[in-house]
Amino acid sequence: MRNHKLVAALLGGPILTLSPGTWATEGLRLEGYGAISRAMGGTAMAQDAGVAGIMSNPATLSIAPQGSRFTVGADVITARIVNEDLVTGERSRTSDSGKNRGPYVAPQLGYSLTRGAWSLGTGAFALGGLGTEYGRQGFLSEGSSGAATGLDNSSRLLVVDIPFALSYRFNDRLTVGASIDAVWSGLNLNMLLGANQVGGLIADGRVEGSLLGTLSTLPALDGAHLGLTRDHPVSSGADAWGLGGRVGMTWALTEDTRVGAAYNFATRLNDLSGDATLTAVDQVAGQIPISGRVRIVDFQMPASFGAGVTHKVDENWSLSLDISRVLWRDVVKDLDVRFSSNEGDDLNLEIPQNYKNQTIVGVGTAYRLGDWVLRGGYRHGTQVVPDRDLFVTLPVTPTRILSAGVSYQPSPRSRVDFAYSHNLEIDRTNPGNSNTGNPVRTRESQNNFVFSYTLSF
Repeated sequence: MRNHKLVAALLGGPILTLSPGTWATEGLRLEGYGAISRAMGGTAMAQDAGVAGIMSNPATLSIAPQGSRFTVGADVITARIVNEDLVTGERSRTSDSGKNRGPYVAPQLGYSLTRGAWSLGTGAFALGGLGTEYGRQGFLSEGSSGAATGLDNSSRLLVVDIPFALSYRFNDRLTVGASIDAVWSGLNLNMLLGANQVGGLIADGRVEGSLLGTLSTLPALDGAHLGLTRDHPVSSGADAWGLGGRVGMTWALTEDTRVGAAYNFATRLNDLSGDATLTAVDQVAGQIPISGRVRIVDFQMPASFGAGVTHKVDENWSLSLDISRVLWRDVVKDLDVRFSSNEGDDLNLEIPQNYKNQTIVGVGTAYRLGDWVLRGGYRHGTQVVPDRDLFVTLPVTPTRILSAGVSYQPSPRSRVDFAYSHNLEIDRTNPGNSNTGNPVRTRESQNNFVFSYTLSF
């Protein structure tokens, strides 16, 4: 006999115990991989979430039907960000113009095979990212004096994960799985630091290098701009390859209730590197561009661990709950930027970030109606970046997520999946430091989509 009241308590209890405050979701990570998981609040630890389930728990490959599956699709991310200088009242907004080509699109591709007790899977999926496009106007493109520079302020981070996963079903109750992943990360970045921000970083001991002496000789330094951007939908101004991986398991408590758990290892990426231009902005000497190379040192995606439960209320209706912990503090303390000019001079910046570890809770439901499956979910997590370290060119502010989706199966072998997630607006203020200069208020919301087509054979 099914104990529905017990399962409802398991699914609802952790949400009710969350304390009020300021919340975020995944930081630089996406809020679910594939349309099935995304539509259900990112839950994927204890259910078959399609080939993309590899990205959460590779052991779920072994609870898929026998045979092969091929999936192709895309993640589409759109953000609305408004930054307000609380001293001058000026505002800078995101737009869809410029080299970053917003909205931001990340392809996904996957294949899995289940034969007997063994399953394998591979593909290419967006692990995380962000994007801003403030253009060349507004206070973010002004020096400390308030003079316009006409220099771009924008960012685009894309992290692509290529897993090679293997899973084994020991019996009708236990499955285990693991993956080793090739990981690529690419960054486009254009940022202007006013002279007051540069001065604050120098005072904190966060700037060094021979070019610091050159900047100090300018008669009226108003700011410094770093640009590393490629005008391309995927490839970036600075990039790197590395490794990642994860291990996981699932266990059927009953015929209708399954639990799962997984550990995701921190990435081992090389330093992001590429061509860049450092531009000194002076009120007397004008703009002085310096060409060279840049390295973003030890920029990694974090380790995480999580557990979840999925319960079938009846043959058509299921409920899921996932809880995870993301270890951001171990990998993002500073944004360590090292610039070397073609003439051999250098400038090193350490921009404070001080990411905090994060706890995330996701709940989801799915209901089958003939050839259709309707899904919904909610996701909630603790804040990643303190207000004092909020950096508007690389914001990590999205908050509570509502999600919904649908699948349609036009034939026994094919399925079309769609998911929509809305990051409810969050309103935060950096009180003013080297990351912002003046106090800056940031408001952000997102509308994200996942489309995919799956062929079974």
